[in-house]
Amino acid sequence: MIVTEAGKPGLFCSADLENIRHNTTFIITVPTPVDKHNRPDLTPLYKASETVGKVLKKGDIVVYESTVYPGVTEDECIPVLERVSGLKFNVDFFAGYSPERINPGDKEHTVTKIKKVTSGSTPEIATKIDNMYGSIITAGTHKAASIKVAEAAKVIENAQRDINISFVNELSKIFNKLGIDTHDVLAAAGTKWNFLPFKPGLVGGHCIGVDPYYLAQKAQEVGYHPEIILAGRRLNDSMGPYVADEVIKLMVRKGIQVVGSKALVLGFTFKEN
Repeated sequence: MIVTEAGKPGLFCSADLENIRHNTTFIITVPTPVDKHNRPDLTPLYKASETVGKVLKKGDIVVYESTVYPGVTEDECIPVLERVSGLKFNVDFFAGYSPERINPGDKEHTVTKIKKVTSGSTPEIATKIDNMYGSIITAGTHKAASIKVAEAAKVIENAQRDINISFVNELSKIFNKLGIDTHDVLAAAGTKWNFLPFKPGLVGGHCIGVDPYYLAQKAQEVGYHPEIILAGRRLNDSMGPYVADEVIKLMVRKGIQVVGSKALVLGFTFKEN
């Protein structure tokens, strides 16, 4: 519940730090992008943690929702909160992680209708955070065993989807060379009850095309080179040029002048406008 200036429950937007000074629970949801080398950029998380750290008090709880690799909350964000606030973690203040789960543009699977994964830095705090989200999430909650488990659960959701899409993208390239319609093949295969209904296409947006790099980065830090995750990323990243090449080939076959032609691109964004 957010209390507005009028003292009534609701949403009150502000850029003034003083307006959150009296809060006891802080939820941080900021972008987690990658840089030009596809390495995780935690700058927004650091800055948001510094902001909250300035108003953090004894007994407060800080919950992170941004998609990260396992360990970011406790190894990267908590030290910032401690440094700025001067308070000690799990003594003076506590933390949790509950990944954001939303499907942009989906009118059916809205926030309250998607089961929420929660976690806390102590068993008592985990229960408190779980109850907080449980009060608004009608689909229920799942209390993860630890913050790292909750972080890992989120990052593999998008990595799994990325890999599945890369598989059907590769199939589409193969079937294109064989002169077979990929959608016809998927329609036929989809008659089996356990066939996963993924379709080929461009993978963009802020999550699916980015989050696998977070997991890959952490894997490499601990000495493991992730082959499937990065292979899926490379294939999906190659689909833009591939589609453009296929369009040009089709234009040539149809006798359409390539130089000087204009292309209308529809449905390119994953969010409205």
